[in-house]
Amino acid sequence: MPSPISPHNALNPAATLAAFEARARRFETPCGEGSLVWRSWGSGPPALLAHGSHGGWSHWIRNIDALAQVRTLWVPDLPGYGESAMAPTQDHAAIASVIASGLRRLIPSELPLDFIGFSFGGAVGAYFATLHPELVRRVILVGTGGLDTPMGQVELRRVRGLEGSERRAALRANLLGLMLHHPTSVDELALHIHETNGARARLDPKPLVLPDKLMGALPQLTVQIDAIWGELDRPHPNPAVQEAALRRFHPQLDFRVIPSAGHWAMYERPEEFNRAVIELLGRPRA
Repeated sequence: MPSPISPHNALNPAATLAAFEARARRFETPCGEGSLVWRSWGSGPPALLAHGSHGGWSHWIRNIDALAQVRTLWVPDLPGYGESAMAPTQDHAAIASVIASGLRRLIPSELPLDFIGFSFGGAVGAYFATLHPELVRRVILVGTGGLDTPMGQVELRRVRGLEGSERRAALRANLLGLMLHHPTSVDELALHIHETNGARARLDPKPLVLPDKLMGALPQLTVQIDAIWGELDRPHPNPAVQEAALRRFHPQLDFRVIPSAGHWAMYERPEEFNRAVIELLGRPRA
């Protein structure tokens, strides 16, 4: 199936997102006072893709087509992001409970599944697997903080109140200051996704991740843990340091580094990232 990301709509990011939406199967399950919104693509064994902070399902825009060839993808807007309501309380247990309840409603006979979590979504996945291990086959952490390792230098500009070229320049600088490494990676689609998702974000993820929240879950995890890191990740730099922290509790994990990629590695180097995920999904439990 050809990807909707093509030269014909590369400069129209709204059309690109609409094309993906048109092919998705959309579901809603209870979440706090509203709904958790899910989108699903593909066929095969189930895998859940959990986006990062101030994100939404579109964090995975360059991965959905490739991964949907081998898995049925379940891609929620996490509680407090995108179209999803806030969880009853802003803690890992409540978020995990909302996701677990949704999966039991949607695919009760297909569980357990693989959980692939980017950044904040990785911390969500780790706690989800500790609290609901019967629902999880494997967790793949992607550039996930909370390992009590030194933070990199993140440079963000104020965007609120800016318009026109000034706003665009600030959004571009913020993508390069946090998410992406190469200036050429900041295309129209990345800018649109970053601005749209950021405007919808209501949950502050920092207390759920930093500085060491992931370390609180790792000793309790009994499922297979693997990891993927961008070589040039800015907020959580030096993949070797991150790998060492993870191996303290999971010495058998498979740790992959995506060359020449920043924090949003799956957007910046999608072919390499997709290949790594597919290989990990096919790897036997260590």
